[in-house]
Amino acid sequence: MDRMPPKGVFMQREARAADKSEFAIFALKYAGPFTSSVAKVLLDTDWDKTIDRYYYIWVIQGKGATVVVDCGVRPAWAAQKNLKGYVSPDAVLARIGINAATVEHLVLTHIHQDHAGGLELFPRAKVYVQREEFEFWIADPIAKRPPFAKVSDPVAIEQLGNLRGSDRLALIDGDRQIIPGIEVLLTPGHTPALQSVAVKTVKGVAVLTSDCAHMRKSFELDLPSSLICDLPGWMNSYSKLRRKVGGDLSLLFPGHDREMLFDYPRAAEDVTRLV
Repeated sequence: MDRMPPKGVFMQREARAADKSEFAIFALKYAGPFTSSVAKVLLDTDWDKTIDRYYYIWVIQGKGATVVVDCGVRPAWAAQKNLKGYVSPDAVLARIGINAATVEHLVLTHIHQDHAGGLELFPRAKVYVQREEFEFWIADPIAKRPPFAKVSDPVAIEQLGNLRGSDRLALIDGDRQIIPGIEVLLTPGHTPALQSVAVKTVKGVAVLTSDCAHMRKSFELDLPSSLICDLPGWMNSYSKLRRKVGGDLSLLFPGHDREMLFDYPRAAEDVTRLV
């Protein structure tokens, strides 16, 4: 069995390496697996087959900066839903030496409960979210209707709404660099204004696409999931992301694919280094 370095040592070592080059990216699994029809994640495909999904947050680290992408779900919501395999995202972060309570940068790719529900775990973080995404979930009455309400956490949405007007909330319009080497990209389709995160790495620009694709096969087959807000917009987002990585689909990291947990080097329990 491989011996793991003490808690925090791996991340510190990787951060020093990234300081000399570009950023490192880590995937942290906090719940799952969840089994569903393939058709849920690849539109109208293989209804009779099943596939496993996992819930993740991500960490970008290097050049003296740490950015957390998405915040999982809060412990009370997980307990209420009896969420399979759940470990609080702050506990998973602690495995690689990161204290959620002191994180300074938190990117919310979109405001579904499994990506934005754990906001309370990051009390000091500046939160980056697309303005259109924020306004839809906070203020549009359509967001309270069943197709949207079933994938949201009203408590977390209220907590996010309470940040309006504070220096902890950065509302973004379109593509924007948030710190040198890290850029958010407007990639709608799954939600009104989902954003992906482009990162300069030693392998080139890599993109955390979140649920712009639940599985890598979405980019290969040009098929989104069944949870669609804007299908033409989604197709345009795929084209945009492929251009961003110069056609190298291995540098696009989807939101729920098992490969992020099993096909990359292990950094800690349920944590892998993607780049």
